[in-house]
Amino acid sequence: MNNNIKGLILIITGMSFFIVQDTLIKLTVNDLSLLQILVFRATVGIIILICYLLYKKENIVFKSAYPFVAIFRGFFFFIGFLLFFISIGKISLAEATSLFFVSPLFITILSHFILKNKIGINRILSVCVGFIGTIFIIKPSFTDINIYMLFPIFTALTYSISMLLARKTAGEDTLFQQTFHIYIGAFFGGNLFSILIYYSDINFIILDNLNNPWILNDFQTIAIIILISILGSFGIISLIAAYRIGSAIVNAPTEYIHLLFSVVIGFFIFSEIPDIYSFIGIILIVTSGIYIVYRENKRDALVVAKTTLRT
Repeated sequence: MNNNIKGLILIITGMSFFIVQDTLIKLTVNDLSLLQILVFRATVGIIILICYLLYKKENIVFKSAYPFVAIFRGFFFFIGFLLFFISIGKISLAEATSLFFVSPLFITILSHFILKNKIGINRILSVCVGFIGTIFIIKPSFTDINIYMLFPIFTALTYSISMLLARKTAGEDTLFQQTFHIYIGAFFGGNLFSILIYYSDINFIILDNLNNPWILNDFQTIAIIILISILGSFGIISLIAAYRIGSAIVNAPTEYIHLLFSVVIGFFIFSEIPDIYSFIGIILIVTSGIYIVYRENKRDALVVAKTTLRT
């Protein structure tokens, strides 16, 4: 079995972990503390990643050569996925997931400003197609808009900025260091928000999931939260392993299987059936995203080829 096939299997495995995690969070997010879930997930993730590095006999490094960037990435990433998990308790799993997959559009646009990449006409057209797909799903009107539809889009924005900053600092910080920063950001962010909410006695209406108290004396609840944490951690490790051994041009489009899982799970477990406009939007977003990934990897391959010829 070649490395690309292994990478493909790892991507599918990772996405399977993530969809089960998302399903459990959607089932419990209105009853449990989302902040508790994120703090526990970060804690378990740190423990699993340390064990993984010990098993691989690799160095365990928490510090960063870019401390301010690491702090920004970790906290911004936490805010983004906090809003995403709130959204899946309010809108369908397929809609939330498809809106999150506008991230390649943000990466394309922001890479021009963060990485100084050039954006050609083909990518501009792809961004436009993806934007039209987003409009089909949100279906905004001047009198009414579902605020929760915007949360996954914000998550896609925070994710895109995080990934671009990770690429920009990759020369000094390893992939595992950057993963630690994400977990640490979620750990401190979740605890900080919990303390502020507890002592300020603020009742968030839009973010009502944040008002749920932590549950520490119920074994079944703790077991569910730990299961969510383990699933999320193994999903991340699967993706890390996939991109370390497989081709990005094969792996990246395969991530869209998560969207297929979301549609199926949403139908069979939550009786969610996207309307025709949402299906059109999903197709447009996936098409534009896959094309952008293809163009990005083709550009990288050309750069590598030119560099090889020069040397």
